Amino acid sequence: MTFPLRKLALAAGCMLFAGHLLAAEEPKRPECIAPASPGGGFDLTCKLVQSALVNEKLLSKPMRVTYMPGGVGAVAYNAVVAQRPADGGTLVAWSSGSLLNLAQGKFGRFDESAVRWLAAVGTSYGAIAVKADSPYKTLDDLVKALKKDPGSVVIGSGGTVGSQDWMQTALIAKAAGINPRELRYVALEGGGEIATALLGGHIQVGSTDISDSMPHILSGDMRLLAVFSEKRLDEPEMKNIPTAKEQGYDIVWPVVRGFYLGPKVSDADYAWWKDAFDKLLASDEFAKLRDQRELFPFAMTGPELDTYVKKQVADYKVLAKEFGLIQ
Repeated sequence: MTFPLRKLALAAGCMLFAGHLLAAEEPKRPECIAPASPGGGFDLTCKLVQSALVNEKLLSKPMRVTYMPGGVGAVAYNAVVAQRPADGGTLVAWSSGSLLNLAQGKFGRFDESAVRWLAAVGTSYGAIAVKADSPYKTLDDLVKALKKDPGSVVIGSGGTVGSQDWMQTALIAKAAGINPRELRYVALEGGGEIATALLGGHIQVGSTDISDSMPHILSGDMRLLAVFSEKRLDEPEMKNIPTAKEQGYDIVWPVVRGFYLGPKVSDADYAWWKDAFDKLLASDEFAKLRDQRELFPFAMTGPELDTYVKKQVADYKVLAKEFGLIQ
């Protein structure tokens, strides 16, 4: 090998080594954005990994959790894509509801290809909640009231018409022969606001999910008329909650939760986070933390997750067309 070629090979080797070091470097100021008010599912998702990444020694200090409510994820999505696209330390929480909104174009000019989908860390299930002293004891009780007068029951949901929470009650209404457009909704910003409005008597029914609801179920302030899972959930505090299916409404609605990064985050930073989440999702300790937060197993990262997200958005577009939400 001639001397110039040796120099070139050495330089290339140094670049590869430097790239390896960059990929292994911990983000300096890690942050998790929960795109809603405190207390809901996005908050829960951020705080789950905030604890877990430190416990597993994947981060030396906890991520900051910040809140960016608006449009059930739209404000955060647009802010990260347009203003912080290359920030390798910023994760943003997403859920199945985010994908449903993307399918309907509710995130503005940016679509599902605008970010780097990083990880899915667990799943919850949609649920219909009422106060503990509500006259509605079953899903049929609620449906009878809606059939009698669809506008007489005030339903709180995260987001406006077409949102995930709206879709859950729309599917019930459709199954019961009720026009979903006649239901009376109050648009709220996530599960925390739904619980506050329900317990404060501002709404009569909350279309939410089971993980947001369990603290209030366990305190005795709230009941669930139904959970949208295939079968009853195999957890001691959940086993007595009936499914919609067993009550005659064939509706299943998983609520997958995870994280994305900005579109211009470097491959090295993305690889660091993917490796961290791959290790985290394989950990028994993480499984315990996930279980404590009433989430069920759903682990997916990187290209596999990107494929899943794109398929889900396509499926949600079909569903949205069925309800006349998009052309």
